Amino acid sequence: MKSIITAMALAAATASFAQDYQRPAVPPLRDRAVAHDRLVKARLDSVVPRIMREVGVDMWILVASEYNEDPVVKAMLPATWMSARRRMVLIFHDRGPEKGVERLAVSRYPVGDLFPAAWNPEEQPDQWARVAQLVAERDPQRIAINISGEFALANGLTVGEHRQLVTALGPLASRLESHDRMAMGVLETRTPEDMAVYQGIMRVAHALIPEGLSEKVITPGVTTTQDVVWWYRERLADLRQDAWCQPSVSIQRAGMGPATPGRQTLPENPVILPGDLLHVDFCAGMLGLKTDTQMLAYVLRPGETDAPAGLKAGIAAANRVQDALIASYRTGLTGNEILGLARERAIAAGTQPIIYTHPIGLHGHAAGTSIGFWDNQGPTAGRGDYPLHPDTAWSIELAAVSKVPEWGGQEVRFALEVDGFFDGSSFRWIDGRQTQLLLIPRAGR
Repeated sequence: MKSIITAMALAAATASFAQDYQRPAVPPLRDRAVAHDRLVKARLDSVVPRIMREVGVDMWILVASEYNEDPVVKAMLPATWMSARRRMVLIFHDRGPEKGVERLAVSRYPVGDLFPAAWNPEEQPDQWARVAQLVAERDPQRIAINISGEFALANGLTVGEHRQLVTALGPLASRLESHDRMAMGVLETRTPEDMAVYQGIMRVAHALIPEGLSEKVITPGVTTTQDVVWWYRERLADLRQDAWCQPSVSIQRAGMGPATPGRQTLPENPVILPGDLLHVDFCAGMLGLKTDTQMLAYVLRPGETDAPAGLKAGIAAANRVQDALIASYRTGLTGNEILGLARERAIAAGTQPIIYTHPIGLHGHAAGTSIGFWDNQGPTAGRGDYPLHPDTAWSIELAAVSKVPEWGGQEVRFALEVDGFFDGSSFRWIDGRQTQLLLIPRAGR
């Protein structure tokens, strides 16, 4: 795995976002599968016991059916398993710190080398009876299941499977408990093994976005925004990356009025022109870990060698909003509390902030608290009340709205998104952040 990490970390090293970039190299699929499974095993070995003991449960039961997997189960499958097989019941049983957490699959097949099979259908044809037998033998007092009213990622137990589980357990069903924190904690916690590879994964995005926002891809007056979007999709396919959402490319230009998400004043699929401010939203991932990145570029007009000062000031304002947000991260604070503190800091720093930050990790919009929404800068019940925990990764997504003098005082939205890691006491960018506008063409710089 060390060679895989080294190859990824060294690939696509960039001098800066605004200057040189290099197309990333990525490991072949077989090597990626080995690395993926090692990351999953590290989480099962270290994170699951930690969260079970924090919550105070003796057992955790997850049920998944083929093509209808609990999101937690999906994140635990080996790289070569595209889905669960038939019905699969995973059981975690905490035998104490000395013996550790036992893992079992009540399934015809073992789940790779992660969960040994604990059911022989030839000896016991009734799968649910075998589940009940295993539970009774271990006699847990508190059994966690994944039912949540607030968090989709912690709500993976279907009504049908829940009914069958309750029926199978009989009197022991009274020990079932629903804990958002159980599923959320396992999904949101990043291990040292995760973070050892995350920078290399992030660099793929940090190399591809500038390449797409360059004269290699864009010919002003000819290239449309959808041309760039599909160039990104093709490159992601070439590199066999997980494009977990469709990329987007949008334009702001002088005279078009304030930019608001979902309220595009330009025609659909506009042609990119000199003087445009381009924005890319780009989603990718590898080894089960996701990235979510937004960057800005300016298309030089004839005779220009740099972007207008007002546009450069706008991206600097967005950087100040980023600084205000990450300075507000404190373990135990809720997303709503962090949002309030960050907005106070950002406004005091002379910016007009819009903060809509989310966790990143095993999902693009991952487990954890919500810190604002682009259409709601106030507290949100439920999702915003979940606390911030250590060892979590974050997609710092936000914007600063600034007036650009060179565009007649027009309000422009400077939206940025970049991923970082919070260790419980400090925050760091996984692979740096954009502080200068990309220029098209680069030669104009």
